[in-house]
Amino acid sequence: MQAHKPRRVLVIEDDRDIAELVRLHLADLGCEVHLADDGAAGLARAQAQAFDLVILDLMLPGLDGLEICKRLRAGADYLPILMTTSKASELDRVLGLELGADDYLTKPFSLAELLARVKALLRRAELLRSAQA
Repeated sequence: MQAHKPRRVLVIEDDRDIAELVRLHLADLGCEVHLADDGAAGLARAQAQAFDLVILDLMLPGLDGLEICKRLRAGADYLPILMTTSKASELDRVLGLELGADDYLTKPFSLAELLARVKALLRRAELLRSAQA
């Protein structure tokens, strides 16, 4: 099996404790993790650098997760988005998915489920990239 560069993940989350916990567990998977704690900074970072995945909180100061998701989807390159939120209503989940999120996880979430979803999204994105090559 060939070694490949670490997956780059951007976590846009305003709760510092959650962001750090996610960062630690993704680092254990070998991911290079970058954090942003507000919507505008997160969007700017996602647009300025190449990432393999964005974990995006719905409720953020400044720009909210739905607006960030819309703007990222308006770009030319496909970027997997895992949306997280404490809003558990079906309408919120459907809206997030309709606006382009690839997956949706309701807080509080188990870290095992988060990591399983991250791995699945990264696998799908890799398959998509190799199919386009």
